[in-house]
Amino acid sequence: MERGPANLAELRETRERHAARVLPPGGRGVERVVEAAGRSVPVRVTVPRTDEIRGAYLDIHGGGFYLGSARAGDARNAELADALGVVVVSVEYRLAPENPWPAAPDDCETAALWLVERAEELFGTTVLAVGGFSAGSNLAAATMLRMRDRGLADRFAGVVLQFGAYDLSGLSAGGKLYADEFFIEAYVGEVADRTDPDISPLYGDFGGLPPVLLVVGRLDVLLEDNRALAARLAAAGCEVSIRVYPDSGHGFTNAPTAMAGAALRGIESWLGEGVFGGGALGGGGEEGAEGRGYGGGAVEGVAEFSGMAVEKVPGGGSQ
Repeated sequence: MERGPANLAELRETRERHAARVLPPGGRGVERVVEAAGRSVPVRVTVPRTDEIRGAYLDIHGGGFYLGSARAGDARNAELADALGVVVVSVEYRLAPENPWPAAPDDCETAALWLVERAEELFGTTVLAVGGFSAGSNLAAATMLRMRDRGLADRFAGVVLQFGAYDLSGLSAGGKLYADEFFIEAYVGEVADRTDPDISPLYGDFGGLPPVLLVVGRLDVLLEDNRALAARLAAAGCEVSIRVYPDSGHGFTNAPTAMAGAALRGIESWLGEGVFGGGALGGGGEEGAEGRGYGGGAVEGVAEFSGMAVEKVPGGGSQ
């Protein structure tokens, strides 16, 4: 994982560079503001180009809690929507340091509750899943812990977590490896106990959660963090799979590579067959296969590289 900004000035410079990038036109995501539990949050909704809607997927973008946007994921979310026949709802959560914890998990919880309450009415489905990458995976895990505490975990059929950071306290072996990153200070600098599971999901009680897929690169500094989370999930009786990809660093599924394409096809197959039913519809095309998005493909695509590992977790569920 590349080093992030070292201070607030560098953080703002990084934001400016990202803001200067022109996003490709023609995104299918439709902006709307949704409400639940007395709160509101902006989201982008992408509807599949299919006759049947199989489910709804809550997407939580990455960016170290201080960067990124739902709009930036329009192309990827459209490919996922078409490949699986699902509505993708990407949440535009508030960013740190202007809006530190708990603003981001509050926003993600609001979007999740809205889907629980309105997905059947609006999209004709009750099959829900949630996923994120990097900081978004931290937020996805925290969101599912909140759903479980509300007695709503069973409304979600699966969780996909890509290379997340799950211990912002820096107390675990994995957390120590990135404890000096400034994004943590920007996000939870005023919080005394960073082992709160809403901040560091590694310390949560994972009983009652739906099946979880973790995807991470072997060269990612967050690898041990992901292995630790997988072990904790398994110990709680959760059905969990962790897929570790060789020669891959942080954020590798965002790159236009064959390795990313294999990982994305594996995610698609896991969701299509285990969560939404019926496997993939296809339609991602060559662009998806090269890693620029989600394309068609069989589950064996996850194992086409030497060194790829689907790790067995003691006490865990199916792999």
